[in-house]
Amino acid sequence: MFHNSLPKVVTMDTKGNLLRIPGEFAICRLPASDPVPPWLPDKPFTSITRTDDELSVVCPAADVPAHVHQERGWRLLKLQGPFAFTETGVLFRLLQPLAQAKVGIVAISTFDTDYVLVKMAQLAEAEAALFAAGYLVTG
Repeated sequence: MFHNSLPKVVTMDTKGNLLRIPGEFAICRLPASDPVPPWLPDKPFTSITRTDDELSVVCPAADVPAHVHQERGWRLLKLQGPFAFTETGVLFRLLQPLAQAKVGIVAISTFDTDYVLVKMAQLAEAEAALFAAGYLVTG
């Protein structure tokens, strides 16, 4: 049985706050062999991940051409970092209350911090669960 012994994040600490990034985001799937698409925006948040199976892109939904295989309707939350690679449990503490509230997510980690995408239809539930867990969502 799992027992959560990790402390709650204190909201007074900047690292316990989340920033709601404005706008709707899309998650796109392209063939693994495709080049990085030229339509990608030069905007504050774009994520490109290539694997043997796919080229995955997360970016503002308005910038994605209609013919691209995509799922729209995501909102983006940024965990205020930066976090040292030696800090453990940062993403776990963020995702645990969302899982308990049955909020589906897509997580993206960068060098400095973590981002979580939640469906627009579940944003209020996600923010309520995060607030109950000691996070403050702003923006």
